Amino acid sequence: MSQKDYSIVYVLSDSVGETAELVVRAALSQFDEEKSVIRRIPYVEDTAIVDEVISQALENNGVIAFTVVLPLVREHLLAEASKYNIPVYDILTPLISMVGKRLNVPPKNESGLMHTLDEDYFKKVEAIEFAVKYDDGRDPRGVERADVVLVGVSRTSKTPLSQYLAHKSLKVANVPLVPEVDPPEELFSIPVEKIVGLKINPEKLNGIRAERLKALGLKEEASYATLDRIQEELIYSEEVMEKLGCEVIDVSTKAVEETANLIYQMVRGNLK
Repeated sequence: MSQKDYSIVYVLSDSVGETAELVVRAALSQFDEEKSVIRRIPYVEDTAIVDEVISQALENNGVIAFTVVLPLVREHLLAEASKYNIPVYDILTPLISMVGKRLNVPPKNESGLMHTLDEDYFKKVEAIEFAVKYDDGRDPRGVERADVVLVGVSRTSKTPLSQYLAHKSLKVANVPLVPEVDPPEELFSIPVEKIVGLKINPEKLNGIRAERLKALGLKEEASYATLDRIQEELIYSEEVMEKLGCEVIDVSTKAVEETANLIYQMVRGNLK
């Protein structure tokens, strides 16, 4: 696409920029997805970064949205954008000004206050990083540190469930169960209440794996997607889950969100 076909929206923040990006995405949802690209620039705390973004926006026919509350940086951004006729939108200042007038007190004009005070935010970030680090049994040490450990054969939604639960601030590790590989010893040394097994209908799994192979450009006849291999894996996984004595959820007909909420309800009481 040429510059005229789409626009780059530069999202600037003197904090993480999550709030600003959510607002911009909500606005862009009213247009065709391919019409705009978002580039988030967090921790904008000096004018040098502003100058670089201004240069890029000028070169790429971009627009700028921001949640910068530091007066010096904000005023520099507004001045430079005006100088080069770059469209710019201040997301926070009008609301801050309105609230300040109503309360009859000046704003603090300090960056990142919301996340500084929001302990839940940091727990969520930590949980997301944990889910990535201990995904797919990469490091069995994660099993001992996790709030929840998901076990199941390949393509039972372990990874998306881990990420979904991480956004609820739960540290999740997931372990694939494969007949040729013994499960990590750590699984048998943690409280069973932390473990959730995932099972699935063989035919459903066959369809999922066949689609996965197709997406990778591989033949659907590969052993990974055959019913015989799937049956072997499912029997093995059931044996492991029975040995562990853990709760088991059938994900055959459940959306990821539904399964995640069931798991969350299961483990929430154990973390109190």
